Amino acid sequence: MVTNITFWSESVVFPLLTTLTIVPLAAMSAILFLRSTTVALGLGFAGTLLNLFLSFYLLSVFDPDKAGIQLAEQKHFLSFMNYSVGVDGLSVLFIPLTAILVLLILVYKLITRQDTDWKFIACLLGYEAILIGAFSALNVMQFWFWTLLELLPVILLTRYAGTGQNKRWAITCLVRYWSWGLLMTLFGFLLLSFGLVGSEAIPSFDWSTLKQNKVLLQNGTLIFILLFCGFAIRMPLFPLHGWLPVLAEQGSVASATVFLVGLKLGIYATIRFILPLVTEVAEHWAGFVVVLGLIGIFYGALLALMQINIRRLLAFAVISHTGMLVIGIFCFNAHGLNGSIFLSLVYGLASAGMLLSIGLIYKRTRTAFTPRLGGLFDSNISVALLFFMAALSTMVMPGTPGFDAAHLLIEGTIDEYGWLTAIFILVGNVLAAAFLLLAFQQMFMTRAKRVIQQPSNNPYAAKIEPVIAVMICSLLIGIGFNTQPWLHYIEKAPNAIYEHNHKQEEKHVNSPPLSLIDGRAIGNGKHD
Repeated sequence: MVTNITFWSESVVFPLLTTLTIVPLAAMSAILFLRSTTVALGLGFAGTLLNLFLSFYLLSVFDPDKAGIQLAEQKHFLSFMNYSVGVDGLSVLFIPLTAILVLLILVYKLITRQDTDWKFIACLLGYEAILIGAFSALNVMQFWFWTLLELLPVILLTRYAGTGQNKRWAITCLVRYWSWGLLMTLFGFLLLSFGLVGSEAIPSFDWSTLKQNKVLLQNGTLIFILLFCGFAIRMPLFPLHGWLPVLAEQGSVASATVFLVGLKLGIYATIRFILPLVTEVAEHWAGFVVVLGLIGIFYGALLALMQINIRRLLAFAVISHTGMLVIGIFCFNAHGLNGSIFLSLVYGLASAGMLLSIGLIYKRTRTAFTPRLGGLFDSNISVALLFFMAALSTMVMPGTPGFDAAHLLIEGTIDEYGWLTAIFILVGNVLAAAFLLLAFQQMFMTRAKRVIQQPSNNPYAAKIEPVIAVMICSLLIGIGFNTQPWLHYIEKAPNAIYEHNHKQEEKHVNSPPLSLIDGRAIGNGKHD
């Protein structure tokens, strides 16, 4: 096989990735059986802390100097179906991010315990298992199955924990959009499997097999359109974004926090399944995708500036940032890809910090409308600092992890599309700074417009709140001043994509001598 694969038995004594998926599922099953909120909190923390430990163990045994799939597990069931999981530089950091955010949500729910029940915790643990399963799946139908299951916890969390008055409309809108996305990705994956014309191999859903035989693929344009549109709904990319502002306004802050990682599945899937499998078609459509990304940057930023609901503001911020990430992906060089992967991780953590700070403010004021807020800094210093630090990371300010990620993305954009496109991205980032700083000023610095309700019903809230702020700010500051180790984890993934593409070109089209290709530095120039 072209793709280098290292199996779990060569690094650890137990199937680590499957264990990471089973632990939250086991805790969820126990909660569903016992149906006790007190027991659910204990099991939730136990399962989440164990998974957090296992995710850090995953980072310790993962070799960032080795390209290819590591800790792979494979089990064949039918002639063309198999259970296949593994991680590489593209996916390895999303698993600890998921575990961290789930733990933060449970800490958040300790503060607002009156809204916590065993159903919420069970859904949250199930969502964690689904995300870990999707990020580690190396079988395209296995990945699709996890994304289908993701609908269930999102719907249940919105129904049971949502704070809006039109939750049913939000769920209907979500199902409508996601159903089309799931159908398109399903047909795209089926065409991938059964579209290998001239191959003696039986149809396969295995990612490595599809990657190796991609030159035999027919209907590449149709496959790209189906997969890209399906993933664009999940990102969400303009103009397929309409469900996100509705869900953000009507849903729960706690569920939306972990949902931010679920949004990254669209970015992840584009890099995992589109770039390596239909590379030439993706390059042909790159200009169109970049135009959509630029429109999305300004569309999301301008609408965010117009919002008075802070949750809708953050939803349009996500849409704006998605445009930036997509441009980095379709730069087709290592700088752009590294920047997009790392920046999506940073956005996930930073946006979670802003959402949790907004949730804590909502518990005091019972409003998410910025004109009704104000004067919250003195009485909520830790919450204000959490929002401010997360906003700075989202604005990719120096000293935050987003700065180095954005620098790589801009460098990749300049290499591929020139200075003008890079300037448009930077202007869009200035607009992001404008609406985030304006929101901070309206919530925390202006004169108070209503009486603030202190959390007297929960005497431990004042002690627990700083824990969330310290955890997120420490991660953002620590990573921001030392990004190299984390970039080292992901930098092999783009290189592996291009090394594979060059080998395929050598076999099936006229190309320069091998020495010329090997001598070219990946990511330092335009793609062929």
